[in-house]
Amino acid sequence: MSADDRLLYEARVRPRVAVAAVAGGLLLMVAALLQLVGAHSSVNELTIGLITEHKRFPLDVIANVVQAVGWAGVAITLYFLFESARARNPVLNKYFAWIAVGGATLIAVSGIASAITIAIKAHQFVTTGDQTYQQANHLTSGPLLAGLSYANLFGLLLGAVGFVLISLNAMRTGLLTRFMGYLGIFAGILVLFVVTPVPVVQSYWLVALGYMISGRWPTGLPPAWVTGRVEAWPSSAKMREQRLNQRGGGGGGRGRGRAAPVPAPAPAVAEGPSGGTRATTPKRKRKRRK
Repeated sequence: MSADDRLLYEARVRPRVAVAAVAGGLLLMVAALLQLVGAHSSVNELTIGLITEHKRFPLDVIANVVQAVGWAGVAITLYFLFESARARNPVLNKYFAWIAVGGATLIAVSGIASAITIAIKAHQFVTTGDQTYQQANHLTSGPLLAGLSYANLFGLLLGAVGFVLISLNAMRTGLLTRFMGYLGIFAGILVLFVVTPVPVVQSYWLVALGYMISGRWPTGLPPAWVTGRVEAWPSSAKMREQRLNQRGGGGGGRGRGRAAPVPAPAPAVAEGPSGGTRATTPKRKRKRRK
Protein backbone atom coordinates (compact mmCIF):
# COMPACT_ATOMS: atom_id res chain seq x y z
CA MET A 1 0.00 0.00 0.00
CA SER A 2 1.40 3.37 -1.01
CA ALA A 3 1.60 6.31 1.38
CA ASP A 4 -1.33 8.09 -0.30
CA ASP A 5 -3.49 4.96 -0.18
CA ARG A 6 -2.62 4.52 3.48
CA LEU A 7 -3.62 8.09 4.28
CA LEU A 8 -6.93 7.62 2.47
CA TYR A 9 -7.54 4.38 4.35
CA GLU A 10 -6.77 6.01 7.71
CA ALA A 11 -9.02 8.97 6.95
CA ARG A 12 -11.84 6.54 6.18
CA VAL A 13 -11.30 4.29 9.22
CA ARG A 14 -10.33 6.87 11.87
CA PRO A 15 -13.93 7.88 12.75
CA ARG A 16 -14.86 4.25 13.47
CA VAL A 17 -11.72 3.67 15.51
CA ALA A 18 -12.45 6.87 17.45
CA VAL A 19 -15.86 5.48 18.37
CA ALA A 20 -14.27 2.19 19.44
CA ALA A 21 -11.70 4.02 21.60
CA VAL A 22 -14.26 6.21 23.35
CA ALA A 23 -16.65 3.28 23.83
CA GLY A 24 -13.82 1.13 25.20
CA GLY A 25 -12.79 3.76 27.73
CA LEU A 26 -16.34 4.40 28.93
CA LEU A 27 -17.28 0.70 29.10
CA LEU A 28 -14.20 -0.13 31.17
CA MET A 29 -15.26 2.56 33.62
CA VAL A 30 -18.88 1.29 33.72
CA ALA A 31 -17.76 -2.31 34.26
CA ALA A 32 -15.58 -1.28 37.22
CA LEU A 33 -18.44 0.70 38.77
CA LEU A 34 -20.85 -2.24 38.36
CA GLN A 35 -18.44 -4.47 40.26
CA LEU A 36 -18.34 -1.96 43.12
CA VAL A 37 -22.10 -1.68 43.65
CA GLY A 38 -24.36 -4.31 45.17
CA ALA A 39 -23.81 -6.70 48.05
CA HIS A 40 -20.25 -7.34 49.23
CA SER A 41 -18.85 -9.56 51.96
CA SER A 42 -17.40 -7.63 54.89
CA VAL A 43 -15.08 -10.52 55.87
CA ASN A 44 -12.68 -12.60 53.81
CA GLU A 45 -14.26 -15.99 54.38
CA LEU A 46 -14.92 -18.54 51.66
CA THR A 47 -18.42 -19.65 52.68
CA ILE A 48 -19.69 -16.11 53.19
CA GLY A 49 -18.06 -15.11 49.93
CA LEU A 50 -20.01 -17.78 48.00
CA ILE A 51 -23.28 -16.80 49.65
CA THR A 52 -22.64 -13.14 48.78
CA GLU A 53 -21.69 -14.09 45.23
CA HIS A 54 -24.97 -15.97 44.86
CA LYS A 55 -26.81 -12.73 45.70
CA ARG A 56 -24.84 -10.54 43.30
CA PHE A 57 -23.93 -12.88 40.43
CA PRO A 58 -26.14 -11.07 37.85
CA LEU A 59 -24.17 -7.86 38.44
CA ASP A 60 -20.82 -9.66 38.12
CA VAL A 61 -21.82 -11.42 34.92
CA ILE A 62 -23.10 -8.18 33.37
CA ALA A 63 -19.99 -6.30 34.53
CA ASN A 64 -17.68 -8.86 32.92
CA VAL A 65 -19.65 -8.81 29.67
CA VAL A 66 -19.41 -4.99 29.61
CA GLN A 67 -15.70 -5.26 30.40
CA ALA A 68 -15.22 -7.73 27.53
CA VAL A 69 -16.83 -5.31 25.08
CA GLY A 70 -14.65 -2.54 26.47
CA TRP A 71 -11.50 -4.59 25.93
CA ALA A 72 -12.66 -5.31 22.38
CA GLY A 73 -12.63 -1.54 21.83
CA VAL A 74 -9.14 -1.40 23.34
CA ALA A 75 -7.91 -4.13 20.99
CA ILE A 76 -9.32 -2.35 17.91
CA THR A 77 -7.78 0.95 18.96
CA LEU A 78 -4.32 -0.39 19.78
CA TYR A 79 -4.20 -2.52 16.63
CA PHE A 80 -5.08 0.44 14.38
CA LEU A 81 -2.64 2.73 16.18
CA PHE A 82 0.24 0.29 15.83
CA GLU A 83 -0.50 -0.51 12.19
CA SER A 84 -0.47 3.24 11.49
CA ALA A 85 2.90 3.53 13.24
CA ARG A 86 4.26 0.54 11.34
CA ALA A 87 3.12 2.04 8.02
CA ARG A 88 5.42 4.98 8.77
CA ASN A 89 8.24 2.90 10.25
CA PRO A 90 8.24 -0.61 8.65
CA VAL A 91 11.07 -1.87 10.87
CA LEU A 92 8.67 -2.20 13.82
CA ASN A 93 7.88 -5.74 14.88
CA LYS A 94 4.42 -6.71 13.61
CA TYR A 95 3.82 -8.96 16.62
CA PHE A 96 3.51 -5.97 18.97
CA ALA A 97 -0.07 -5.46 17.80
CA TRP A 98 -0.95 -9.11 18.31
CA ILE A 99 0.37 -8.94 21.87
CA ALA A 100 -2.24 -6.29 22.66
CA VAL A 101 -5.01 -8.15 20.81
CA GLY A 102 -4.13 -11.45 22.51
CA GLY A 103 -4.08 -9.81 25.93
CA ALA A 104 -7.45 -8.13 25.41
CA THR A 105 -8.96 -11.42 24.17
CA LEU A 106 -7.68 -13.38 27.17
CA ILE A 107 -8.98 -10.77 29.62
CA ALA A 108 -12.41 -10.70 27.98
CA VAL A 109 -12.88 -14.47 27.68
CA SER A 110 -11.44 -15.40 31.08
CA GLY A 111 -13.48 -12.68 32.81
CA ILE A 112 -16.81 -13.88 31.43
CA ALA A 113 -15.93 -17.56 31.98
CA SER A 114 -14.84 -16.89 35.58
CA ALA A 115 -18.00 -14.95 36.41
CA ILE A 116 -20.24 -17.71 35.04
CA THR A 117 -18.24 -20.49 36.72
CA ILE A 118 -18.24 -18.78 40.12
CA ALA A 119 -21.99 -18.10 39.79
CA ILE A 120 -22.61 -21.81 39.15
CA LYS A 121 -20.43 -22.81 42.10
CA ALA A 122 -22.16 -20.32 44.38
CA HIS A 123 -25.59 -21.63 43.32
CA GLN A 124 -24.51 -25.22 44.07
CA PHE A 125 -23.16 -24.20 47.46
CA VAL A 126 -26.35 -22.37 48.49
CA THR A 127 -28.88 -24.91 47.18
CA THR A 128 -27.15 -28.23 47.99
CA GLY A 129 -25.10 -29.72 50.84
CA ASP A 130 -24.65 -28.42 54.35
CA GLN A 131 -22.81 -25.18 53.41
CA THR A 132 -19.59 -25.96 55.27
CA TYR A 133 -16.09 -24.74 54.60
CA GLN A 134 -15.11 -28.18 53.27
CA GLN A 135 -17.90 -28.04 50.69
CA ALA A 136 -16.98 -24.48 49.68
CA ASN A 137 -13.30 -25.42 49.37
CA HIS A 138 -14.20 -28.47 47.28
CA LEU A 139 -16.31 -26.42 44.88
CA THR A 140 -13.72 -23.68 44.36
CA SER A 141 -10.47 -25.67 44.34
CA GLY A 142 -10.92 -27.31 40.93
CA PRO A 143 -8.50 -26.79 38.02
CA LEU A 144 -11.03 -24.79 35.99
CA LEU A 145 -11.08 -21.72 38.24
CA ALA A 146 -7.32 -21.88 38.71
CA GLY A 147 -6.77 -22.03 34.95
CA LEU A 148 -9.11 -19.10 34.35
CA SER A 149 -7.32 -17.08 37.02
CA TYR A 150 -3.91 -17.70 35.42
CA ALA A 151 -5.33 -16.91 31.97
CA ASN A 152 -6.63 -13.58 33.27
CA LEU A 153 -3.26 -12.72 34.82
CA PHE A 154 -1.44 -13.61 31.59
CA GLY A 155 -3.93 -11.51 29.63
CA LEU A 156 -3.31 -8.54 31.91
CA LEU A 157 0.43 -8.94 31.39
CA LEU A 158 0.04 -9.00 27.60
CA GLY A 159 -2.38 -6.07 27.70
CA ALA A 160 0.05 -4.00 29.77
CA VAL A 161 2.94 -4.78 27.40
CA GLY A 162 0.77 -3.92 24.42
CA PHE A 163 -0.22 -0.56 25.90
CA VAL A 164 3.42 0.33 26.63
CA LEU A 165 4.96 -0.81 23.33
CA ILE A 166 2.30 0.68 21.09
CA SER A 167 2.14 4.02 22.94
CA LEU A 168 5.94 4.29 22.85
CA ASN A 169 6.27 3.56 19.13
CA ALA A 170 3.29 5.74 18.18
CA MET A 171 4.92 8.61 20.07
CA ARG A 172 8.27 8.02 18.35
CA THR A 173 6.68 8.13 14.90
CA GLY A 174 4.77 11.30 15.77
CA LEU A 175 1.25 9.84 15.86
CA LEU A 176 0.92 10.68 19.56
CA THR A 177 2.05 13.79 21.35
CA ARG A 178 4.56 13.37 24.15
CA PHE A 179 1.82 13.81 26.74
CA MET A 180 -0.41 11.16 25.15
CA GLY A 181 2.51 8.82 24.59
CA TYR A 182 3.74 8.90 28.18
CA LEU A 183 0.18 8.73 29.49
CA GLY A 184 -0.42 5.60 27.41
CA ILE A 185 2.73 4.02 28.85
CA PHE A 186 1.56 4.88 32.37
CA ALA A 187 -1.89 3.45 31.58
CA GLY A 188 -0.26 0.19 30.51
CA ILE A 189 1.67 -0.04 33.77
CA LEU A 190 -1.55 0.47 35.73
CA VAL A 191 -3.21 -2.40 33.85
CA LEU A 192 -0.84 -4.78 35.62
CA PHE A 193 -0.22 -2.88 38.87
CA VAL A 194 -3.72 -1.84 39.89
CA VAL A 195 -3.80 1.18 42.19
CA THR A 196 -7.54 1.89 42.16
CA PRO A 197 -10.41 -0.45 41.22
CA VAL A 198 -11.65 2.12 38.69
CA PRO A 199 -9.37 2.41 35.60
CA VAL A 200 -9.38 6.21 35.47
CA VAL A 201 -6.10 6.61 33.56
CA GLN A 202 -6.88 3.95 30.96
CA SER A 203 -10.37 5.33 30.37
CA TYR A 204 -9.14 8.91 30.09
CA TRP A 205 -6.39 7.92 27.63
CA LEU A 206 -8.80 5.99 25.41
CA VAL A 207 -11.40 8.76 25.36
CA ALA A 208 -8.73 11.41 24.69
CA LEU A 209 -7.19 9.29 21.93
CA GLY A 210 -10.57 8.80 20.28
CA TYR A 211 -11.22 12.53 20.46
CA MET A 212 -7.80 13.25 18.94
CA ILE A 213 -7.95 10.85 15.98
CA SER A 214 -11.48 12.02 15.20
CA GLY A 215 -9.90 15.36 14.22
CA ARG A 216 -11.53 17.41 16.98
CA TRP A 217 -8.37 17.91 19.05
CA PRO A 218 -7.87 21.65 19.81
CA THR A 219 -4.39 21.71 18.26
CA GLY A 220 -5.35 19.44 15.35
CA LEU A 221 -3.95 16.08 14.39
CA PRO A 222 -0.22 15.48 14.95
CA PRO A 223 1.74 16.01 11.71
CA ALA A 224 2.44 12.30 11.13
CA TRP A 225 -1.28 11.66 10.52
CA VAL A 226 -1.20 14.20 7.68
CA THR A 227 2.17 13.55 6.02
CA GLY A 228 2.20 9.75 6.28
CA ARG A 229 5.85 9.88 7.38
CA VAL A 230 7.72 9.73 10.67
CA GLU A 231 7.53 13.14 12.30
CA ALA A 232 9.74 12.88 15.37
CA TRP A 233 9.05 15.38 18.11
CA PRO A 234 11.96 17.78 18.80
CA SER A 235 14.00 17.22 21.95
CA SER A 236 13.86 19.60 24.90
CA ALA A 237 17.22 21.14 23.92
CA LYS A 238 16.02 21.70 20.37
CA MET A 239 12.79 23.32 21.54
CA ARG A 240 14.77 25.57 23.90
CA GLU A 241 17.05 26.61 21.04
CA GLN A 242 14.07 27.40 18.83
CA ARG A 243 12.53 29.57 21.55
CA LEU A 244 15.81 31.45 21.98
CA ASN A 245 16.08 31.93 18.22
CA GLN A 246 12.62 33.45 18.14
CA ARG A 247 13.35 35.78 21.05
CA GLY A 248 16.95 36.78 20.23
CA GLY A 249 16.75 37.02 16.45
CA GLY A 250 18.88 33.99 15.61
CA GLY A 251 21.07 33.46 18.70
CA GLY A 252 21.23 29.80 19.63
CA GLY A 253 22.77 29.99 23.07
CA ARG A 254 22.00 31.97 26.13
CA GLY A 255 22.96 35.57 25.80
CA ARG A 256 23.46 35.46 22.05
CA GLY A 257 21.80 38.07 19.87
CA ARG A 258 22.19 40.85 22.46
CA ALA A 259 23.81 44.17 21.55
CA ALA A 260 27.27 44.78 22.99
CA PRO A 261 27.30 47.30 25.85
CA VAL A 262 28.44 50.79 24.83
CA PRO A 263 31.24 52.11 27.03
CA ALA A 264 30.40 55.22 28.98
CA PRO A 265 32.20 58.40 27.77
CA ALA A 266 35.18 59.61 29.79
CA PRO A 267 34.50 62.66 31.97
CA ALA A 268 35.51 65.98 30.37
CA VAL A 269 38.60 67.67 31.76
CA ALA A 270 38.94 71.45 31.54
CA GLU A 271 42.11 73.01 30.18
CA GLY A 272 44.21 75.48 32.13
CA PRO A 273 45.32 78.92 30.87
CA SER A 274 48.68 77.61 29.70
CA GLY A 275 47.20 74.87 27.61
CA GLY A 276 47.51 72.20 30.27
CA THR A 277 44.71 70.63 31.97
CA ARG A 278 43.38 71.80 35.26
CA ALA A 279 44.61 68.62 36.87
CA THR A 280 48.19 69.40 35.82
CA THR A 281 48.16 73.19 36.38
CA PRO A 282 49.51 74.26 39.79
CA LYS A 283 46.94 75.90 41.97
CA ARG A 284 47.35 79.59 42.65
CA LYS A 285 47.39 80.76 46.19
CA ARG A 286 44.69 83.19 47.07
CA LYS A 287 45.80 86.35 48.89
CA ARG A 288 44.27 86.90 52.20
CA ARG A 289 42.57 90.19 52.67
CA LYS A 290 43.67 92.01 55.69
